[in-house]
Amino acid sequence: MNAYLIAAALGYVLGSIPFGYLLVRIFRGEDVRSSGSGNIGATNVARRSPTLGIATLLLDAGKGLAAVLIARSLFTTPQQQLLLTTAALFAIVGHLFPVWLRFRGGKGVATGLGSFALIAPKSILCAVAILVVVIAIFRFVSLGSVTAALTFPLLVWILHEYAEPGVLLLLATASVLIIWKHRENIGRVAAGTEPKVRSREAGKP
Repeated sequence: MNAYLIAAALGYVLGSIPFGYLLVRIFRGEDVRSSGSGNIGATNVARRSPTLGIATLLLDAGKGLAAVLIARSLFTTPQQQLLLTTAALFAIVGHLFPVWLRFRGGKGVATGLGSFALIAPKSILCAVAILVVVIAIFRFVSLGSVTAALTFPLLVWILHEYAEPGVLLLLATASVLIIWKHRENIGRVAAGTEPKVRSREAGKP
């Protein structure tokens, strides 16, 4: 079977593990989708339990990283970065649209950070810095997430962390998907109805 198909399938399966949903269900006996934003990501989980929110953040990032690491260990090709980026993109797709939850998943920020940490580490560090600064200034997690996603492909291009145009295309696709999943948040920010985070919550994607 084609290495890219295997990397994509592996990425999707790992990315689709709904850690936020599982943690809240196991430790609190609740469905995290029934409150707040209805999202299974770290921010919404943290509204129920800051500890579970941190755990969700780490696990969601970890599953993206795991998809890339496993793909790297299984295959060696002349276009290695493209293969790893394929695994990363589909880990994000799995998180956004998990088959286990009828394709109603999270928004992909933490999984994206973990997925691209090995592929474009300098750009990820810059994107995280942008995310933190925007949240600290404006107190909107969603605005920080969208800004980081929007600037990430540009950072990869500026810092020359790509081997070929196909990698940039996949990175841009991931960013567009993450931004699209935040479309309702963007509307609420524009309307002035998006909830702001408290100071102690700032910096959590």
